[in-house]
Amino acid sequence: MVFWLSAFTSQGTDYEVASTFQSGEWFKFRIHYGWFNASYATLELRDEKLNGKEVFHVVGYGKTTGLASVFFNVEDNYESYFDKRTGQPYKFIRKISEGGHTKDVEINFDYHTNKATLIDHKHDRKQTFKIQDDIQDLVSAFYYLRENWDIDNLTKGDEYVSNMLFDDDGVYKFKLKFLGRETIKTKFGQVKCLKFRPYVQSGRIFKEEESLTLWVSDDANKMPIRVKADILVGSIKADLEAFKGLKHQFKIHMD
Repeated sequence: MVFWLSAFTSQGTDYEVASTFQSGEWFKFRIHYGWFNASYATLELRDEKLNGKEVFHVVGYGKTTGLASVFFNVEDNYESYFDKRTGQPYKFIRKISEGGHTKDVEINFDYHTNKATLIDHKHDRKQTFKIQDDIQDLVSAFYYLRENWDIDNLTKGDEYVSNMLFDDDGVYKFKLKFLGRETIKTKFGQVKCLKFRPYVQSGRIFKEEESLTLWVSDDANKMPIRVKADILVGSIKADLEAFKGLKHQFKIHMD
């Protein structure tokens, strides 16, 4: 069964009184590459104004540390500004440096003209793409889903599909599949989770489309707990290390 964007039961939720998250929410993840504690990454949600509009501003930052940085130095910055009422993105920023591979991209979304302008600062060029109202960027999609998915009625095998734009490859169909419920062991205790499969583009990083698995808390926060990915040169696991600013109590089950 496929859930398109318009099929979510809480479509149209007022993000200014979002039921799932709030400004000040902050996550820290510890990322393992094989036996290495490769890096830390943070994800922070803020209240801001963009062109006179009240928006949520998400900043995601990650950098390799210690011995891992000697072999593969990574510093990534992802940002998204999205509408508090609709969850639609207005601006997306991607600045990455991964072992010599760099990108410096900015995307501005215009819903009056139904166009998005991608600015490639590295190569000093612009591209324009046609968009629809259900467009999301790589970061805003996660918050949209957290606020809108009806976890009480999820059935194993359900899929969500929408349009996504985050790079110069253009708009593509993003698909997320629900794999079921699972309780996993974390540093905080046993956490009941929803398990998802975000389908990714195989090639430069991932081995295949089904290389990524995501665990989200099965509670009112719907917060990221763990991510695992099979990449071309091994596997990566990211675990939630610390958090603050949650809107709801985090439910755990002690060992």
